[in-house]
Amino acid sequence: MPRNLRLENLTKRYGSLTAVDRVNLEIEEGEFICFLGPSGCGKTTVLRMITGFETVTEGNVIFDGRVINHLIPQKREFGIVFQSYALFPNMTVEENIAFGLKMRKMSRQAIAQRVDQMLDLVGLRDWRHLLPAQLSGGQQQRVALVRALAPDPKVLLLDEPLSALDAKIRVRLRAEIKRFQQELKKTMIYVTHDQEEALSIADRVVVMEKGQFRQVGRPIDIYKCPNSDFVADFVGTSNFFKGVRTDNRVKTKRWEFTIAQTGVTKSEKVVLAIRPEKIEVFRPEESTEHLMLSNLIPGKIDVVTFLGAAVRLVVNVDGEEVVSDVIEKAFEHKGLKQGDEILLYFPPESFLVYPEEEGGV
Repeated sequence: MPRNLRLENLTKRYGSLTAVDRVNLEIEEGEFICFLGPSGCGKTTVLRMITGFETVTEGNVIFDGRVINHLIPQKREFGIVFQSYALFPNMTVEENIAFGLKMRKMSRQAIAQRVDQMLDLVGLRDWRHLLPAQLSGGQQQRVALVRALAPDPKVLLLDEPLSALDAKIRVRLRAEIKRFQQELKKTMIYVTHDQEEALSIADRVVVMEKGQFRQVGRPIDIYKCPNSDFVADFVGTSNFFKGVRTDNRVKTKRWEFTIAQTGVTKSEKVVLAIRPEKIEVFRPEESTEHLMLSNLIPGKIDVVTFLGAAVRLVVNVDGEEVVSDVIEKAFEHKGLKQGDEILLYFPPESFLVYPEEEGGV
C-alpha cells in the first residue's frame, strides 16, 4: 500500500502571528513536491512541522495513515538536507555518510556496502578520505544529500539546499537531485524561493504566500494557468494592466483591450496579465491588417537583453514599460535594435484576467 503523506488543516502560530494558516495537501509516495514562495511565506515552517523540528499548533501531519504530530524527528524516519550542509568537519566524507548508519547499529559490512553505493551515486568514491573543508561547495552538498539518503528515509526533505552555490553548479546539482529522485523513487519535498528551480524539477509545485497555499499543480499548469495575479507575478514574468471590464472589453488608463473571455455584462475592476512571449512584435512597415486594431499599440525599444534562445525587449509604451520576448531568429530577421519604433500586438486569447484585489499587483 502506498505510503502517502497528508497535511490536514496544518497551522502554526507564534503568539498572535500566524506563520502557516490551515494548509491541506496530499503527497503521493514517490512524488517530488516543491514549496515555492517569497521569504517569510511559511514554506520552511511547513517543512519543519513535517520533520518534527517544529510543533504543530493545529491540524495534523499524517503519514502512512497515522497522525505523527507527537513523534520526535528521529522516530519519523525522514531525512533532511539543510542549506548549510551541516557536515561534521572532523569526519571524512565516508565517515559523514556512515554516521547515521552507525546510529542505527547496522553491521560494519552493511555500512561499508551502503557507503560505497552512496559514493557511486554522486561520483565521489575518490574523495572518500577527504574532510569537508577539502571539498568544493558542490561536493559538500552532494555529501550532505547522500548522507541523508544513506539510511533510506521514507521521505527526504530539502530546505533550500542549493542557494549557497553559484548558478552553474546549482543547475547541474538540481538535475542530479531530480535524477536521484527518479532512480530511487523516493518521496521528496523541496523548499525554494527560486521559481526556475521549482519549475524544472518538481512533479507538482505548491506556491505559498502569507502562510497559505495559493496554487498547487504541475509546473506547466502553474506557469500557463496561474490562478491569481500573485502567482502570475511570482512565477515567471508578466505584464499587468489594471482596468474596468465590460463583456470582452477592458478599459485601462491609456487603452481599451479586447479579451477572449466574455460573459460579464456589468462593469468590474480587473487586472490583466500577459506573458512576454505572448506579445507579438511588428515593424511599422509590416502588414497588420489581420490583427485586432484595439490590441495593436506603438512603442519604442528602450532595452535589449540577449537571453540565449530568446531576446527580451523592454518597450516604452506611452511612458509605461512593457516586456516582450522574441525568439532570437525572429529578432535577427526583423533587424530589431534599441531605439526602434515598433508595434506590439496583444492577442485577445493570451490575456489572463483576475479580479482587482486590495494589495494585489
